[in-house]
Amino acid sequence: MQKRKLGKSGLEVSAVGLGCMGMSFSYGPPADKQEMISLLRSAVERGVTFFDTAEVYGPFTNEELLGEGLSPFRGQVIIATKFGFNLDPKFDLRGSPGLNSQPEHIRQVAEGSLKRLKVDAIDLFYQHRVDPDVPIEDVAGAVKELIQEGKVKHFGLSEAAAKTIRRAHAVQPVTAVQSEYSLWTRIPEAEVLATLEELGIGFVPYSPLGRGFLTGKINENTTFDKSDFRNALPRFTPEARKANQALVELLAKIAERKKATPAQIAIAWLLAQKPWIVPIPGTTKLARLDENIGAATLELTPDDLREIDSASSKIKVQGARYTEKLEKLTGR
Repeated sequence: MQKRKLGKSGLEVSAVGLGCMGMSFSYGPPADKQEMISLLRSAVERGVTFFDTAEVYGPFTNEELLGEGLSPFRGQVIIATKFGFNLDPKFDLRGSPGLNSQPEHIRQVAEGSLKRLKVDAIDLFYQHRVDPDVPIEDVAGAVKELIQEGKVKHFGLSEAAAKTIRRAHAVQPVTAVQSEYSLWTRIPEAEVLATLEELGIGFVPYSPLGRGFLTGKINENTTFDKSDFRNALPRFTPEARKANQALVELLAKIAERKKATPAQIAIAWLLAQKPWIVPIPGTTKLARLDENIGAATLELTPDDLREIDSASSKIKVQGARYTEKLEKLTGR
């Protein structure tokens, strides 16, 4: 597996990481724990060194899974986790969760995450969503203290706006920003990517396969488990899924020519945007893991990229990516 550095931080990770949320949370019932431990270890054997989790995934169970699954590989892998929500046992991602980035809460989350992940220091600690009630300077300062104490190594932000990134970076250098980015969600191109390039910050696109849609395995007739988060998303209504097939058809056309899959084209497209971009597709299946990491060796030519950009610019993606409540938590 090729390696990439997240901006100027020196943090080196595999070119494709593994998003672990879906193993425990959000896309239907949690997967079998032993099977997921096996999958995590298979990922390491295949050269994946970058794993993404959060205390909110479960809550807590996803961090515990990674703590157990990756314990034989201490020092060989980078685990990113996140803080910023008030959690209770009934936490539901489809609602409007309460934000909490008060410095004392950040410290409490860090202590809990260290125990669950079974590590001495958190490799990359993201603010999960910007909290408008806490100045970002205070958030960055709290993480800076944790870094000085050796409990955290790198600071990150998720779904933050360019101005917020600048303000945070002035207090504690930001190693990476994580936001949704793919051929069907291109919001970061407006301001964020240029800001990251200027400041030397890495970028970690989550949902690089459009929550599974860009794989070509989902159409308007697909039914999801009642606990699946996608049931609540406007972009996953049957009407939107039908309209958005045009994007999948474009990927399939390129994939056929390149002897690849639509998912591999979608990930390779992200990798081709900047050398400091590291996508984190998620999966619970070994075959999909192999497919996703195979994108790291797929080269899209300048002509391929021009064709994708030209054709995709004519496709208007239907449906909002989040519910209105959840969308309000982004871009602040």
